[in-house]
Amino acid sequence: MGKRIVIALGGNALGNNLPEQMAAVKQTARAIADLIQDGHQVVLSHGNGPQVGMIQKAMAELTRAEPDKYIPCPLSVCVAMSQGYIGYDLQNALREELLDRGIRKGVATVLTQVEVDPTDPAFQHPSKPIGAFHSPDEAKFLIQQRGYQMVEDAGRGWRRVVASPKPVSIVEIESIRDMVEAGLVVVACGGGGIPVFRTGGHHLKGAAAVIDKDFASCVLARQLEADTLIILTAVEKVAVNFGRPDQRWLDTLTPEAARQYIEEGHFAPGSMLPKVQAAVEFAQSAPGRTALITLLEKARDGVAGITGTVIRQ
Repeated sequence: MGKRIVIALGGNALGNNLPEQMAAVKQTARAIADLIQDGHQVVLSHGNGPQVGMIQKAMAELTRAEPDKYIPCPLSVCVAMSQGYIGYDLQNALREELLDRGIRKGVATVLTQVEVDPTDPAFQHPSKPIGAFHSPDEAKFLIQQRGYQMVEDAGRGWRRVVASPKPVSIVEIESIRDMVEAGLVVVACGGGGIPVFRTGGHHLKGAAAVIDKDFASCVLARQLEADTLIILTAVEKVAVNFGRPDQRWLDTLTPEAARQYIEEGHFAPGSMLPKVQAAVEFAQSAPGRTALITLLEKARDGVAGITGTVIRQ
């Protein structure tokens, strides 16, 4: 019997620019189509680090060159732009691959808002660099005129830093669930989702933040009541003592064992750490739920129990 699977695509599934992305999504589509062909319901999420940075940089150049004509574009809008064009490439590549296999199944991208808590401590300590590098004078202007928080980045210039709050809930979850149950393949929560918080009435206000896509994928999988969350990365399995002579690859992990390894500092922040944390959070959210961390091209084998690191109670 097929499973309901949420797949969080890593950056290597998308490339670093438009030509790379168009080539990368073809390989991605083949791996995803394998799972659909096996009878699974599939929902895709993805990162957007290089892409949203490119959009931010382009917008910064426009406002810098013609400040009277172009106003700064909010970060939440840049995330929405990245969701749109990445989703466009993904859904086209998937549609083509499925039709080539004789599978007539709709594929759709949902521009997804993800609610965050305005009191999240992350807003008091912005740490995620984003966008273009600036001179000291430009940085001073952005701090004074736009209220940005800026940091000097390893001698390369000044960059804006924004918060990375934890996701609370998926705003469009009912629409995504309806589409999945109608048999569509859905692309959602791109780039961790468009971060929003509730204000007066029913209004949602965009937040100057970026959400980790693995944590957002975990919330998406939980709210969809998925059976499996697959977090794709650049290695086939999770390792402890990574890069050392006593490196050891892990086939299975319990949440308790994973937390112990986290406390011992085995997983790098901004790399494997959030993947393991998100996998643990999903695995312990309900009985029978399983998380898998592996390579894109090994996803089918991972679901079959042949490879990857499986996290379960």
